[in-house]
Amino acid sequence: MKKTSFLTATHYGVYRAEVANGAVKELKFFEQDLDPSPIGQGVVDALNAPSRIQKPAVRESWLRDGPGSNTHLRGKEPFVEVSWDDVEDLVADEITRVREKFSSRAIYAGSYGWASAGRCHHAQSQLKRFLNCTGGFTSSTFTYSFAAAEAMVPHILGSFRKFLNTTTPWESIVEAGELFVAFGGVPLKNGQIDSGGLGVHRQKEGIMAARSAGVEFVNVSPLQSDMDGAIEAEWLPLRPNSDVALMLGLAHTLVSEELHKPDFLERYCVGYRHLESYLLGAVDGIQKDADWAAVLSEVPADKIRSLARRMATKRTMISVSWSLTRQAHGEQPYWMAIALAAMLGQIGLPGGGFGFGYSASNSIGASYPLLSGGSFPQGKNEVVDFIPVARIAEMLENPGQSFQFNGIDLVYPDIRMIWWAGGNPYHHHQDLNRLEKAWQKPETIIVNDWCWNATAKRADIVLPCSTHLERNDVSLSMRDSYIIRMEKAVDAPDNVRDDFEIFRGIARRMNIETVFTEGRSSDEWVRHIYDQTSFSDGRAGDLASNQVPNSGGSTDRLTLPEWERFCEEGVFQVPMPAEPTIMLNDFISDPVANSLATPSGKIEIYSTTVAGFGYPDCPGHPVWLEPHEWLGNATTDELHLLSNQPSKKLHSQLDQGAVSRDSKLNGREPVLINPDDAETRGIKDGDFIRLHNERGACLGVAVLSQEIRPGVVQMSTGAWWDPDETGLCRHGNPNALTKDKGTSSLGQGPTAHTCLVRIEVYDGDQPPPVTAFEPPILN
Repeated sequence: MKKTSFLTATHYGVYRAEVANGAVKELKFFEQDLDPSPIGQGVVDALNAPSRIQKPAVRESWLRDGPGSNTHLRGKEPFVEVSWDDVEDLVADEITRVREKFSSRAIYAGSYGWASAGRCHHAQSQLKRFLNCTGGFTSSTFTYSFAAAEAMVPHILGSFRKFLNTTTPWESIVEAGELFVAFGGVPLKNGQIDSGGLGVHRQKEGIMAARSAGVEFVNVSPLQSDMDGAIEAEWLPLRPNSDVALMLGLAHTLVSEELHKPDFLERYCVGYRHLESYLLGAVDGIQKDADWAAVLSEVPADKIRSLARRMATKRTMISVSWSLTRQAHGEQPYWMAIALAAMLGQIGLPGGGFGFGYSASNSIGASYPLLSGGSFPQGKNEVVDFIPVARIAEMLENPGQSFQFNGIDLVYPDIRMIWWAGGNPYHHHQDLNRLEKAWQKPETIIVNDWCWNATAKRADIVLPCSTHLERNDVSLSMRDSYIIRMEKAVDAPDNVRDDFEIFRGIARRMNIETVFTEGRSSDEWVRHIYDQTSFSDGRAGDLASNQVPNSGGSTDRLTLPEWERFCEEGVFQVPMPAEPTIMLNDFISDPVANSLATPSGKIEIYSTTVAGFGYPDCPGHPVWLEPHEWLGNATTDELHLLSNQPSKKLHSQLDQGAVSRDSKLNGREPVLINPDDAETRGIKDGDFIRLHNERGACLGVAVLSQEIRPGVVQMSTGAWWDPDETGLCRHGNPNALTKDKGTSSLGQGPTAHTCLVRIEVYDGDQPPPVTAFEPPILN
């Protein structure tokens, strides 16, 4: 009997693809997932939609006149569909030309994105391995999610990723926690996803168990909806970007009322006296007390003092959302939150301390075995040049210009070719009208994708790739307990290849096919990666990949099923740890034997290293620094825009699918606005509205709600950019408005959440039609 149901894994969960007549008809939820996400089901109608790329395509004048021709016509000019033989020759020749004329550093492959949960068909890894086989490329470092923390936290704790992956879990909070203070809330919509795939969703279960156990929740956010209403959290609707001021006010109360823990600070931290002097005004004559914090945050001073006292007398967990890093001076909230937790003296205790973004993804706050598995090897990059991931436009605008980053001086390379696979910079990046101009600088842009999104439309060469439903793979994440056999459910369109075959064909033209493939097919690579996960000598990762940590810190051996059995069953669940991991518990138990990887071996509330960099925008201890634009310096007609993560898609993925489209209003993105702000502007619920500032404009549909504080509007990211000739995004991409400016000289992360806009009812009979999902003209 012909098989009709196929297991697959995504960044938003596991599904069973139901197939009939060679087509996917439905994605059913994984039966073990009690809180499944509908996001993945959006792929069904998108697989064969008009936006699907069916054949290799080359921009018309690039094909006719060569590299660098009419780059200002990217996104406006027709494409010519060509054969794979022809496009392989074009790409191979262009790589050779750029390397010989300008060197390998002239090729940029930032390629930031979350294309597939599969370990083999991971687009970034495929691209980077291929380019490393041909001589290397200029790369990027850090993420749009939390770049400022990636730079800052290692100076405080010695590592960021280590503690991101060992967040104290909900089980510990249920057992011992009493108070949970969430700066940026705990948005369950974000917990639908996790990089590398996930088996079952755990965030709602965890937070509701804590609430049932009597844990009190405080939602410190401009959005009441940043915490589920069933949790009945106390809402402190502070002004955006004022979290550090509020934390300083809490800290001042702890000091002035002698509620802090000097013994803890002395034993486990260095530099606290610098922060205390700053709190008490010895540095600048300004007491950072609750009254001072109330002016900046608009949270009443009595509530600040009351919260500080509760935090000192209860077992308290401080959560800082990832979004707090994506604002001006985004390094400071994490530094100050760690310092505040240290002042409470509860770090390393069950249910207490701090955590980096509960429900920012499915794994944060969940217990997992931290399995380290095999992956598609990228090889060695011979090019040492790199940029912080969010500095793309600046790099393209300023070749040869020096800039500062995390204590080092770097120089922007002269990029002649960009290659993107598995991502969409026209989603992630800020100030898209600026990026559009900078995007004209390279002579050649190559994009691997399966749909005609804004980035593919602005390429010179487009290489159509398959989806996760059209190839075999294995999903295995160190932050999830499920290993999933991803089965090919349907064939890809005739002229579509997976990324491995795309690069294999070009490698053949360049006489490096064996170097790239090592003699393996893609299916053989999938099997090899699984076998690497089964090795007992630890070659697949820092922790021997068949070992799972138990409660005592040692490891228990894990034997994975034989490959054939795994393929037959499709699912393997790794045993969970015997007891939950408590972040920094080992350090607190013995700070000498388990010292941190900081210069002092302790938590660095003051960092002589950071102070030594001499950055005015990031001094040696956490401070309040006024943002470049916020409600504190806004005009009366300006509102603060928050462009948070969407609830019905991951980033911009599957925006063309039914699940995302059903979340739109009249085909546009909803804009949450307080009724008072709407009334002032003559805006009614359901009105088409125009948001604008000096950087750009976009359209949206007003949704009036008391769940957002006055002075603030919220518009989720992810709408495919659809600009008209003036740069107005007809579809509703808020990155038409956000500022492209680094968090500081230390982290150089994105600052999307530091953005002021004006809003008005759309002036016109009917807004222009959305064309985002239409393919370009194909000749």
